[in-house]
Amino acid sequence: MEIAFLTLLVLSLLLSPSGICKSLAAGPPVVNIGSILQFNSTTGGVAEVAIRSALEDINSDPTVLNGTTLKVQIKDTNCFDGFLGMVQALQFMETDVVALIGPQCSTISHIISYVANELRVPLMSFASDATLSSIQFPFFVRTGPNDLYQMAAVAEVVDYNHWKIVTAIYIDNVYGRNGIAALDDALALKRCKISYKVGFPSNAKRSELINLLVSVSYMESRVIILHTGAEPGLKLFSMVKQLNMMGNGYVWIATDWLSAYLDANSSVPAETISGLQGVLTLRPHIPNSKMKSNLVSKWNKQSKKSNYSDLRVNTYGFYVYDSVWAVARALDAFFDDGGRISFSNDSMLHDETGGTLHLEAMSISDMGNKLLEKIRKVNFTGVSGQVQFDAGGNLIHPAYDIINIIGNGMRTIGFWSNYSGLLSTVSPEALYSKPPNISLADQHLYDVIWPGETAQRPRGWVFPSNAKQLKIGVPNRFSFKEFVTKDNSTGSMKGYCIDVFTQALALLPYPVSYKFVPFGNGTENPNYDKLVQMIESNEFDAAIGDIAITMRRTVTLDFTQPFIETGLVILAPVKQHITSSWAFLQPFTLQMWCVTGSYFLIVGVVVWVLEHRINDDFRGSVRQQIITIFWFSFSTLFFAHRENTMSSSGRGVLIIWLFVVLIIVSSYTASLTSILTVQQLDTSIKGIDDLKSSNDPIGFQVGSFAQDYMVKELNISRSRLRALSSPQEYAEALKLGPKEGGVMAIVDERPYVELFLSTYCKIAVAGTDFTSRGWGFAFPRDSPLQVDLSTAILSLSENGELQRIHDKWLKTGECATDNSEFVDSDQLRLESFLGLFLICGVACILALLIYFGIMLRKYLRHDQRKSLRRFISFVHGKDPPKNNERRSMSLLGSSTPATPMSSLTTLEIERPAREVRNGSVIEMES
Repeated sequence: MEIAFLTLLVLSLLLSPSGICKSLAAGPPVVNIGSILQFNSTTGGVAEVAIRSALEDINSDPTVLNGTTLKVQIKDTNCFDGFLGMVQALQFMETDVVALIGPQCSTISHIISYVANELRVPLMSFASDATLSSIQFPFFVRTGPNDLYQMAAVAEVVDYNHWKIVTAIYIDNVYGRNGIAALDDALALKRCKISYKVGFPSNAKRSELINLLVSVSYMESRVIILHTGAEPGLKLFSMVKQLNMMGNGYVWIATDWLSAYLDANSSVPAETISGLQGVLTLRPHIPNSKMKSNLVSKWNKQSKKSNYSDLRVNTYGFYVYDSVWAVARALDAFFDDGGRISFSNDSMLHDETGGTLHLEAMSISDMGNKLLEKIRKVNFTGVSGQVQFDAGGNLIHPAYDIINIIGNGMRTIGFWSNYSGLLSTVSPEALYSKPPNISLADQHLYDVIWPGETAQRPRGWVFPSNAKQLKIGVPNRFSFKEFVTKDNSTGSMKGYCIDVFTQALALLPYPVSYKFVPFGNGTENPNYDKLVQMIESNEFDAAIGDIAITMRRTVTLDFTQPFIETGLVILAPVKQHITSSWAFLQPFTLQMWCVTGSYFLIVGVVVWVLEHRINDDFRGSVRQQIITIFWFSFSTLFFAHRENTMSSSGRGVLIIWLFVVLIIVSSYTASLTSILTVQQLDTSIKGIDDLKSSNDPIGFQVGSFAQDYMVKELNISRSRLRALSSPQEYAEALKLGPKEGGVMAIVDERPYVELFLSTYCKIAVAGTDFTSRGWGFAFPRDSPLQVDLSTAILSLSENGELQRIHDKWLKTGECATDNSEFVDSDQLRLESFLGLFLICGVACILALLIYFGIMLRKYLRHDQRKSLRRFISFVHGKDPPKNNERRSMSLLGSSTPATPMSSLTTLEIERPAREVRNGSVIEMES
C-alpha cells in the first residue's frame, strides 16, 4: 500500500500548468464542489445530510452567488481500508470541482491533501488529526475541531481530578496514533503521563479485544482514555462491562467520537447505554442560536430525503453545514472581484499502459490560490458559531463540552475553552468578552456520577494484581537507633520511622505488597545521598527512614508530607553562670548604663532651664541649683520628685521622661529577676556566623547532609569538618575542645540533638535552627503512592497517632528539658531602647527651642540693647509676678494678720538685694 501511495504521490507532483485549458465564464450558472465521505458511517451520513441542507439554503438565498447554482458531487470511500480509500479518492479527483468537502477520516485526508495541493483545490476537511497542518498542506482548510485542543481538554480533566497516570487505548491508524501523541504532549505539560498505551486494528477480533482489556486491567492506572471510532469503540465498551471493568475505581474518558454517535442516533440500544454509565466524553462546543434551531427543526425532513431518517444532527453536521457556506461566501467574493473559473490539464500526466486511473483527466484549478485566499478571509456567524480562521488555519475559539453519561442521556458538567485553557461551568461564549482568567483556583465542574454509580471521585490507580513486591530501601543505622535500625534477633527493621510508615500504610484503602531492604552494614551510618540515588536508578522502588527533604533531592524524587519537622542546629559545650556580688549591674550593657545616666542629667538640666525663671523650687544659690538638678533627675527614677513643674514645656518633657523611666525600670527588674532566679548557661558560640568566622574544627554526623550543606552553602572548608558516628563521640569531641583534638561545635539535625541532650547535660543548643526542613519518605517521580501516603501522614497527625509514636520512641528525660535550648544570657542593649531615647531627646530639644524663642522675644521687647551677657542675665532672672498674681497677693495680704515689722523689713531688704544680684530685674521694672 505504501509503495502504491508513493507512486501516485510522485505522479501528482509532476503536474505542470501546461496543457489543454478548459474555461468557464466568470459567474457561471453552475459551480461544482466535491465531497468524499463514507456513507455507511454515522459521521458520513450526517455530513451528507448537512451538505444537501446547506446547498438547499444557499441556492434559495438571493444574496449569495447572485444566481449561480452550487452543486455537489459526493463520492463514497472506505476509511478503514487505506489503499482502497486512496484509490477511490484519486479517481474522484478526475472531476473538475472548485473545492472539496471532507474527507472525514484522517488517513484519506493525508493522501488527498497532497493531491489537493498540486491541483490547487481547497480541501475543506473536518478530520481532527492534529498532524494535518496548513503549513505542510497550504490547501488544507480545517473546518472542524483539532485534536490538539481536544487532548488539551482531556489533560485538563485529568489534572483537575489529581490523577497523574492514565492508560490510553486507541485505534491503530493515523487518527489514533497521532491523537494519542497529542495527548501525551498535553499530559506532560500537566506533569502527568501515559503509563500504558495499547492500540488495536479496526477489524480486531473479539478475542483480541478481550486480551487487550485484560492486559489493561493488570495495569496500575484506572483512568482509561479511549480514542477510537464509533463502531470499534462501542464494540470495546460492550466487553468492558462483561469483564467488570466498569465498576468502582475505574474512570473511562472517551473522546468526541462517543458524543457524536449518541447525538446522531435517535435510537441507541438500551444495552449499549447501560454499558456506558459513568463514562465521561467530550463534545465540540456549539453555542445555542436561532440558526442552529432552524437547522435542527428542518433536519428530519432533509434526512428522510437522503435516506438517513434515523440520524439526527450532531456537531460534525454543524461544521459541515458551515463548510459549504464558507465555500459559497468565498466564491461570492471571488466573483465580485471579477474572478473566472478555469482548469488546466497536464499532458504529461497519464496512466501507464493498461492503467485505469485516468490520471490525464485530473485538472489544475487556475484560480485555486485566489479562492483559497477568499476562504481564509471568511468571517461570518454560522450554525457552529463564529466561522473565522486564525493564523494557523484553525477555527478561532475552540471549546469543548465535558459530558457525563447518566441514565438514558448525557449531562453537561462543564466546559473547556482554549481562550482560558481552564475548566468552567460558565459557557465559553460568556468568557470571550472578558480578559482570560488563567487562575487554577477558579476551575470548577459540576459533580460527576462515576462508574459504579458513585459520586466519590476515584483515586485513579491501584496496585496491579500481578504487581511485584515493592523493594523499599531502609537505612541500617549505627547510632540513634531509635529512629530506624535492624533487629539482629529477627532480621526485621524497627524504629520510629518504621512505625510511622506502617501506620500510614494501614490507612490506605488497598493492600500494598512490600519488603524492607536494609541499606548499610550497621557498623556506621549509611550515606543517604547514595540511598536516594538508588531510587533514581530503579534499584529501590522507595526509601523510608530519617531522610531529610533537601532541594537537590526533590529535583529527581517525590517526597511525602514531612512526618517530623527538623532543621540544622549547633551543639556546643556550656558553662553555668555563678551569680556575683555585682549581679545588679548585669541587666544593662556598659553603653546602656552610660546613656541612661546621661539622660537623667540631661532631662534634669532641661527641666531646670524651663522652670528656674518662674519656679522658686528651682532657684537659689549656684550650689543649691546644682543639687536641685541632680536630686530632681534621679528622684524621677522612683517617681519621688517633690519639685512642682509650672511651665507647660517642663510638664511635657517630664511626662515623656517618666514614661521612658517606667519602661527602663520594668525591663531592668525583669532582667535582674531572671539573672538571680534562672540558671544561666553560656557559650562562646552564638550562632552560625561564629562558626564561619572561626578556623576551629566542626563536627557532623556520618552520612548526614550537614557536611555538604556547610561546604556548599556556608562555604566552610571541608578540612575543618570532623565526621562523628555516635553520641559518645559527640560528647567526647565537645569535652576535649578544638585545642585538644576535639571540635568547637557540632552541626546536626534537631531530632538527633534532642535525643542526644536527653543523656548529656553539659551541652546545649547554641542559637536557633538555621535551616527549616523535614523528614519524608522518598518515591520515584510522579508516584501515586506518594500522594496517598502524604494524606495518610496528615491523618496520623490529626488523630494524635503521630505524637503517640513519637513519645514511644523519642521520649526524652529531664536533662533534655533543662538543656534542650540554650538560654541566651545577652544583656539588655541600647538598641532595644533607642526609640525611647530618641523620642525623649527630640522632646527636650523642641522644648528648649520654644523656650529660648519666647525669651528672645521678651528680651527684645523690654531691652533694645543687644548683648549676649545681658540676654543671659535676663533669662536667668526671675519673672515678675503677673497682675492676677499681684491681685491674689493683695487679697491674701488683706485677709491675713499683719506681718511683723521685723519680718517685713527682712523680706523687703533681702529679696530685692538677691534680685539685683541675680539679674537687675528691679532696674528693668523701674
